[in-house]
Amino acid sequence: MTTSPGLVPGVTEEFITRLADRAGEAERLRRLPRATLDDYRASGLASLLLPARYGGRQAEFPEILDPIRRMAHGCASSAWTLGFYTLHNWMLALFCEQVQDEVFATGPVLCPAPLAPTGRGVPADGGIRLSGRWSWATGVMDADWVLVGAICGPDEAPYPALVLLPAADVQVEDVWHTAGMRATGSNDVVVDDVWVPAHRLTNVVDIYGGTTPGAALHDAAPYRWPMVPALALVAAMPALGAAERAADLYAQRLGNRVLAYSGAAQKDQPAAQIRLGEARVRLRALRGLLDDTVDAIQAAVTNGERVPRAARANARVAAAHIVHESRAVIGDLLEASGASAQFLDNPLQRIKRDVDIICGHVVFDYDVARELAGALEVGVKVSPIAML
Repeated sequence: MTTSPGLVPGVTEEFITRLADRAGEAERLRRLPRATLDDYRASGLASLLLPARYGGRQAEFPEILDPIRRMAHGCASSAWTLGFYTLHNWMLALFCEQVQDEVFATGPVLCPAPLAPTGRGVPADGGIRLSGRWSWATGVMDADWVLVGAICGPDEAPYPALVLLPAADVQVEDVWHTAGMRATGSNDVVVDDVWVPAHRLTNVVDIYGGTTPGAALHDAAPYRWPMVPALALVAAMPALGAAERAADLYAQRLGNRVLAYSGAAQKDQPAAQIRLGEARVRLRALRGLLDDTVDAIQAAVTNGERVPRAARANARVAAAHIVHESRAVIGDLLEASGASAQFLDNPLQRIKRDVDIICGHVVFDYDVARELAGALEVGVKVSPIAML
């Protein structure tokens, strides 16, 4: 796998520490603090997957994963939001040249992307008139542009598309009152009969398959990655990083915790040692699964090969497994940490709440992910618009 610690120079340990220091503030604000956005812009992460022709680094796609995982050592909500801002600049690089010239005129942008096709675009005057409501618009309070999913075209020949709008064309509704991932500010957006020019639409079939206009324009491996594996693996990194941080915190806690009533140091208890050893090996196994999954797709896109649906399904189920197993590791460690770990100033409880919410993302529906992977392996027909 082509990722390595410190790959993005600005995503330093100091940056990650600042994320941890601001985690409580971010949770209270229900959005990222301004200082975090300033750090993000200064870090270089926003330009990581931006095409070279627009001043970006045009790194190989897997290089996004390690910085997001590491940022989750500071704050999972912040890692999720900043990771998706970075991913969405990559997604915009899949659109046609005209869109990219518009959007990247001054460099990378902040672009939330609620992708579920809950809008309708009706053909009109060289474009569409778009209406709809979308949930889960991570980071929308600071958006420059917004990317949404919609069913477009005439009634007799509809097709799913991603549609790009300036942030000024959407209404934001403050609905993000949740138990976890509060700092993501994932509010709803509403669009009411807004005209969008045709060049700001891209067909989802091309997005899923890695055959977009941007893939041809840039002719580079990063832009041939299929979207669902890209999205799923990026979204899995905050959970994995949070689980790694939970193991670190548990290990530190063992060094200081004395068990009530017995007066015994917890670090001397075999059960506590077993929990820590088991957590570490389970996390190592997840990193091995991640590397294997990423390497298979990267090899295909580097060779100019189209990634088949079965391989895309395998990537989705691997990402779902990483997230659900990370959640299980966190739960085991929190269970062994005693009631005092539930105080709001203890990051373990925030980690647990954040990853519980991450598990609810549609791409991590474990039953669906396993079903799709199994069905494609044995040749069962799967819907052409299944999330793969």
